[in-house]
Amino acid sequence: MADLVIELVSEEIPARMQAAAGRDLARLVQAALTTLGVWGENSTATGLCAPRHLLAYVTDITASQPDRVVEKRGPRVDAPEAAINGFLSSAGLTRYELVEEDTPKGRFFFARSEIAGVNTAQLLAPVITDILTHFPWPKSQRWGAAKFRWVRPLHRINVLFDGKPIGGTLDLGGGSAIQFGATSCGHYFEVPADIDLIGVRSLDDVKARLRAGYVMLDQDERHAAIIDGAKALAETYSCHINEAQLGSYLHDISGLVEWPTPLLGKIEDRFMLLPPELLQTTIATHQKYITLSDANGAFSPYFILLSNRLAEAARDQVIVAGNQRVLRARLADAEFFWQQDQTRPLDSYLPSLGEVTFYEGLGSILDKANRMEGFASAIAQHMPAVDIAASVRAARLAKADLVTGMVGEFPELQGIMGGYYAAAGGEDTAVCAAITAHYRPQGPADDLPPTPEAMVVALADKIDTLVGFFGIGAKPTGSKDPFALRRAALGVIRIIVDAKLTIPLGKILDEAAKGYGFAAVDADLLPFIRDRLRGYLRDQNMRHDVVAAALAGDDGDDVCLMAARAVALAGFLEAADGSGLMAGWRRVSSILAAEEKKAKTSFAAACDPALFTPIEKDLFVPLSTMPANAGTIDAQLAALGALRSPIDVFFDKIVVNDDDPAIRLNRLGLLAMIREKMLSVADFTKIEG
Repeated sequence: MADLVIELVSEEIPARMQAAAGRDLARLVQAALTTLGVWGENSTATGLCAPRHLLAYVTDITASQPDRVVEKRGPRVDAPEAAINGFLSSAGLTRYELVEEDTPKGRFFFARSEIAGVNTAQLLAPVITDILTHFPWPKSQRWGAAKFRWVRPLHRINVLFDGKPIGGTLDLGGGSAIQFGATSCGHYFEVPADIDLIGVRSLDDVKARLRAGYVMLDQDERHAAIIDGAKALAETYSCHINEAQLGSYLHDISGLVEWPTPLLGKIEDRFMLLPPELLQTTIATHQKYITLSDANGAFSPYFILLSNRLAEAARDQVIVAGNQRVLRARLADAEFFWQQDQTRPLDSYLPSLGEVTFYEGLGSILDKANRMEGFASAIAQHMPAVDIAASVRAARLAKADLVTGMVGEFPELQGIMGGYYAAAGGEDTAVCAAITAHYRPQGPADDLPPTPEAMVVALADKIDTLVGFFGIGAKPTGSKDPFALRRAALGVIRIIVDAKLTIPLGKILDEAAKGYGFAAVDADLLPFIRDRLRGYLRDQNMRHDVVAAALAGDDGDDVCLMAARAVALAGFLEAADGSGLMAGWRRVSSILAAEEKKAKTSFAAACDPALFTPIEKDLFVPLSTMPANAGTIDAQLAALGALRSPIDVFFDKIVVNDDDPAIRLNRLGLLAMIREKMLSVADFTKIEG
């Protein structure tokens, strides 16, 4: 057994592509080695990527291919001589070397030959060349006269098997080629000398050799170095980093440097008057710096930038000064837009929304704002403790910031800047908060809108989008959802379910359809929302069969009630009464299915009390006095749970298939009553086990 190292040295790979490139290289190498027959039971393939280094390290592959037998089927044994001779000629064999065997299609000639296994080292070069030629980069380029494509100009290809270099050549086309070697390189500036890889015996050995050249090959190691260094530097100024916030762009940051060295920069005092969300977007998202919070949790004027050099005081000062100059220019632009946008009240931007198309066939953004304003009050009627007037006003102004200079430059701040501009214009606090948060939730991890007014506007926005796109037939298909309608539907569900809102969704959808002038809501929309509810409940680690049982056959529009039924049913089935009742349900279902199959009809849930024994009466009385669909779902399930004991006693003491046909039918009717009552609460046929 031996290890294989493949390292590719190129110019800087875009940060967003590095992690996938490491995985793809390891996957493709594993697939190729498996095809060659040299991948072993204990083999592993690890892919790593740094800005200029892409590596796959494979362990425990066999030193040579195993010997194998190649079999080729020929013609039937009774085939014409010409056919047999043609097969002999193609196989290079004589008639006596053929083997005859019976098959389901008759007796055939077979040519079998033994092929000795080839040394693995001799097989690698063409396989690696093929992987590199067809590597799945999202984007690639050619350079010079070469026809070969790579993400960035490729400089070195290092291939070592069992610690020894493997000869090979990658033809780039245009008269140029790269010879396989065994020499990597260190950091651009710190250790530009070559790094010898001959004799490497482990992945840790490869990492150590590159680390000696100030290259951290492992992205996880760079992540840890960045976080630990940033924390330590922040603590010296009584600040801390927001690790949750940092996680969203840590991959980008770590993909920019081979040897991260954190340095501290400072925001000029004048820019600290800008909104913290604007500072965060400018500093973190655009400049890839790490923002800090002070001891009180407020946005700190300090930030951390990453140098790709070793620490050196004089040089570090130059690097920090240069980065602060770049940031100053960026924040000056933001400051200009901040001041310029506030020279006008927010509602003065509304007419300009008429010049921005929402979508072809769905009018302009101004049309959308008018529609949202029109049915926001209908939603607010079902929202407890809501200021209806503030909700309607916020719905009208929610999209106004889309045509401001700030959002044009920083589109990720839409809504947030609208809230600030509304506050600057003297709008009510509830209106400002609703505008700020009306895009929430934007994903499973995002928070709900924090106020009732914000929930109203968020629902109005998402419902308008759903009704509009479904109305013109632009529905999600398969994995394609270009207008994020699944996310919009999930947002509607989360707001309603998590806030426990009783909203007649069908009526609200009708109100939205009127705003578009549609005759009716598209018939597929409510089922689409219910289907998203199923997915939402499954994401809460709820059993799929429980979700199916709770929602089966429910074509209503009370999303909160459907979710509550699923949650209550899940809890009921985990309790003793629920699990015990399911045992009785399975016996009821089994007996009725068998008897109805023989009778070729379903038994009615009707009984003659005069034929009951006391035990049967003990079951019949609670069944007959339990109204269907009465009370809360918890009350209905509690009533079913109370049936567990009389059902158990019934099956323990009573024989359903009595010799008297009248008694037998009466008892089957009693079982049908149990089925009817249980199915009125949930579809217990969906429960597995």
